[in-house]
Formats: sequence, C-alpha cells, structure tokens
Amino acid sequence: MAKLEIVYEDSALVAVNKPSGLASIPGRGEKDSALEQLARQLKLPMSGSEDPRIRVVHRLDKDTSGVLLFAKTIDAQRHLSHQFQNNWAVKEYLALVIGRPAEESGVIDAPIRPDKQRVGYMKVDKHGKRALTEWRVEETFRGLTLVRAMPKTGKTHQIRVHMQHMGHPLAVDPLYGPTGEMYGQGIFLSRFKRNYRLGKWQEEKPLIARLTLHAQKLTVKLPDGKELSLEAKMPKDFAATLKMLRKYWR
Repeated sequence: MAKLEIVYEDSALVAVNKPSGLASIPGRGEKDSALEQLARQLKLPMSGSEDPRIRVVHRLDKDTSGVLLFAKTIDAQRHLSHQFQNNWAVKEYLALVIGRPAEESGVIDAPIRPDKQRVGYMKVDKHGKRALTEWRVEETFRGLTLVRAMPKTGKTHQIRVHMQHMGHPLAVDPLYGPTGEMYGQGIFLSRFKRNYRLGKWQEEKPLIARLTLHAQKLTVKLPDGKELSLEAKMPKDFAATLKMLRKYWR
C-alpha cells in the first residue's frame, strides 16, 4: 500500500494529502482509514492518553481528496479542534461542477439538515442549521466550471449540497450529482474530444470516476499565534481531467 503523502509535520501536528476513497477515521464497513494508515506510517499509537499519538482534529468525506490535519499531542488537538468548531480555520476546495454560474462569485447562505427520507443524505431546509459557503469561478469549460469553494461553516456534505442547491452540482457525485450516461459513471474523454476512437478490444476508462472535490488549502493558527497554511497538490485523475478539458473543451 502506498504511503500517505505528508504535506507538513512538526512535533505537535501532521498534515497529509488524503486520497479519494480512503475514510478519514475508522468506521463500520471500512477496511482502513487515514488515521490508521498514518499511525502505522509514523509508528505512533492512535489511542490512549500518552503523547505523542495521532489524534483526530477534523474530517474529510471519504471520497474527497486533500488536506487532512492530525495532532500529535492533546494540547495541539484542543487548540486546533477549537478553531474548526468555531469556524476559524480557513478552508479552500476546488470543485468541478456542471454548468456555468451566472455570476463570477457569490455566497450561498442556506441551512442544511439530514434528509429524513434518504439515509446518509443532507438537504437544504429552513429548519436546518445555518451553513455558509463563499465561492468564485476559477476556470470555465463548455458545460463544466472549476469553482473555488470556501465553506465558512462545517456541515456534513456542505459544498456538495450547496452547489446542487445553486443548480451546479459536482460533475461526479453519486449522492447529489447527475445520473445517466453523461456524468453518472464519471467524465469520459469521448464526451468532448472529437473523432475519439478506441481500439477494437479496448474499453474506455473515465478520466475521473469519483467525487470531483479536492480540499486544496487549509490555514490554521499555531499555539504561538502564527498562521500555518497547508496545501495539497491536485490528484492525478483530477489534474488529468482539467488538462483534457483545457485542451478539448474550452
């Protein structure tokens, strides 16, 4: 198994670039998690009261890639968790969405709560808890847009639900995205490259077949008051998709 890419590490904390498909923490039905993998990688425990050990600070959805931060000490965990709980941590995501927003930037202020009709889903509802997401257009293509989303609150599936609510769901999202041939199974080069041809026995594979959401940047304050900005490079499938869109679907 490939090692997790460590984007920052000191005596009190460690940040990784979590791949899509890996849960942040152990859970029912999960064979592995970033927490367990990092503990093995650094040869540190993930339970108990002694420091140093790998401690959870926040989480990313299983299918979201990007910056995931852990603490090594109880003091660091308390200090960092407090920032997430109070929405002080600055988070920036890259989201490839369907369509093109009418404006170049905006704010989605729409409350979110669990969908009682569908287990595991969230939805915009006036009886939900306040959720706020700032966004701006980064790049446009024919039919797709790369958006920078900056959630100011930390609700489950917030960006995914808010983009769907705005009418621009993630291009690939099994819960909130479109279904059908165009994007339901992923983004295929044959959809936008003219005269695309496969060999007789070849089967086309999607450029990207998972959630088109990447937690690119995270900024927190260290105990001494200094800001720490962390950045996770874009995964290969996401980068390859953008490269092909730039080439064939401007």
